[in-house]
Amino acid sequence: MELTLDELRALTGWAAACAARVLPLIPDDPRPAAALSAAREFADGGPRTKALRTAAWEALAAAGEAADPAASAAARAAVGAAGAAYLHPLASPHQVKHIVGPAQQAALACELAGGSAEAELEWALAQAPPEVRETLRKFPPGKPGKTRSGELHRRLEAALRG
Repeated sequence: MELTLDELRALTGWAAACAARVLPLIPDDPRPAAALSAAREFADGGPRTKALRTAAWEALAAAGEAADPAASAAARAAVGAAGAAYLHPLASPHQVKHIVGPAQQAALACELAGGSAEAELEWALAQAPPEVRETLRKFPPGKPGKTRSGELHRRLEAALRG
C-alpha cells in the first residue's frame, strides 16, 4: 500500500480542523495547541519533522494529565491530528483509528462538555475532503470497541466509507 504526502497532508489538515473545534476545552495547557500548530504546518506543505512528533507526544501527556474528561478527549484529538502525518501504510484495521480518531475524539469531547456529538460528527463529515475518504478505503475495516468512543468510530468510518 502506498500513501502519498498529499494524502497525508489532506488527512492531517482535516484532523487538525476537527481537533481545533474542541481546543477551547483545554484553555490552560498549551501543548494541544502546539500539536495543532505543528499539524497545520505539515498540512500546509511543511516537512514531517521530529518537532511534529514531539508535539504529538506532548499533547498525549496533556491528555493524560487533564482532570476533566472533555479536556482529555480534546487533547487526544490534537494528538491524533499531529500523528496523522505519520499514518502507516499497513493494511491493518488499527490504522483506521488514526484516520477517524481526531474527529471521533472531538465529538466525544464535545459530548462530555455538554454539547452534541451528533453535530460534531456531521460537521466533520461535511468537511472531510475526498482524499480522506479515499485514504480510508485503502484500509480494511476498523475494529472499534463497544464503548461510546467505539460507537462514534463506527459511525464516522461507515459514513466516510459510504
